[in-house]
Amino acid sequence: MLVKAKLERLGLHYTTVELGEVDILEDITPGQRDQLNRSLKKAGLELMDDKKAMLVEKIKNVIIEMIHYSDELPLTKYSVFLSEKLNYDYTYLANLFSEVRGITIEQFIIIHRIERVKELLVYDDLNLTEIADKLHYSSVGHLSNQFKKTTGLTPSHFKQMKEKRRNNLDNL
Repeated sequence: MLVKAKLERLGLHYTTVELGEVDILEDITPGQRDQLNRSLKKAGLELMDDKKAMLVEKIKNVIIEMIHYSDELPLTKYSVFLSEKLNYDYTYLANLFSEVRGITIEQFIIIHRIERVKELLVYDDLNLTEIADKLHYSSVGHLSNQFKKTTGLTPSHFKQMKEKRRNNLDNL
């Protein structure tokens, strides 16, 4: 709603406003672009003109949506899923992402999968086997190794630390 209101205030007509994307019907003047950019920045948003940067944002959004907000991860390989979802060759997406972000798509996915594991360890009643199944790890061992490599802690030690911290806060 915020973006729509800002577009309307500037007298700009649009067909769609979705997460991270707006289709504006008319060409906008440099002055309108500048006003829109300043207005969006005040709201903590950013106007992107660079097609490559926009595609990298789409890649990030698809990965975050897939890992954090979907009940089920896709059964296909992530490369196939991203390629189909964004209608680009995966090699192009992977090279672009690495060039712009400085890490590979695979590294970005691992970081977010481990963040999801942390959430599930702390806030859910799932055990490690159930978490491994839910996030399509080949085994609990694979999940544990990746978790330790990424965080420096074992999943059980991480959970104990969080529980201890929560208990300390409860006793204040």
